[in-house]
Amino acid sequence: MFYFDLTYFVYLMPAIALTIWAQARVSRAYAEGKRIAASSGASGADAAALILQLEGIDDVSIERVDGMLTDHYDPMNKVLRLSTEVYAGRSLAALGIAAHEAGHAIQHARRYAPLVVRNLIVPVAGIGSNASWLVMVAGLLLHSIHLITIGVLLFSTIVVFQVINLPVELDASRRARTALASTGLIADREDAVVAGVLNAAAWTYVAATLTSVLTLLYHLVRFGIVGQGDDR
Repeated sequence: MFYFDLTYFVYLMPAIALTIWAQARVSRAYAEGKRIAASSGASGADAAALILQLEGIDDVSIERVDGMLTDHYDPMNKVLRLSTEVYAGRSLAALGIAAHEAGHAIQHARRYAPLVVRNLIVPVAGIGSNASWLVMVAGLLLHSIHLITIGVLLFSTIVVFQVINLPVELDASRRARTALASTGLIADREDAVVAGVLNAAAWTYVAATLTSVLTLLYHLVRFGIVGQGDDR
């Protein structure tokens, strides 16, 4: 079966290496940022609330959620959910992450175009994520290049999502640093630490995008959809 093909891992080696490096960088940056208390004394929840207030956004609630680094903004329900360490934490890491998620809420309120497109493609990408492998396996079992091609097309929706998601995440981090500095939630000297946390997190999105792109390339070549394949 194609998922045991060693060539697949050759294709993904750059992405695997980048993912390992990015995760290690996130761990280091988060550990460093968590050790340093923000001079403002604000918690992550305080920071998110102040940023939203100053942006004139009064219809987004802030909730605590279980887990570590489970922070996210829910555009459907307009809820900014922060993990316990971020919600109650008063470290630079907590403020940076909370501000990043508030950045997504600001994007939503301002109808930031890449976020609008990302939210539209989420259901399609969800279907592609769940169905692409099943359709490709069915195509292999039935020796149907048409089913395989449909499976690859379904998988390509994941790639599109990842490519669109990357600028959304980078913009949210940019908004976060600007908001933290302009509100006085962090001092100038503290921005470098916050930047380290957010930049490290950004590399995980780069790694995820590269993984999806290289996986798609593997499928295209492996099944002969581009170039010369051996399964036609």
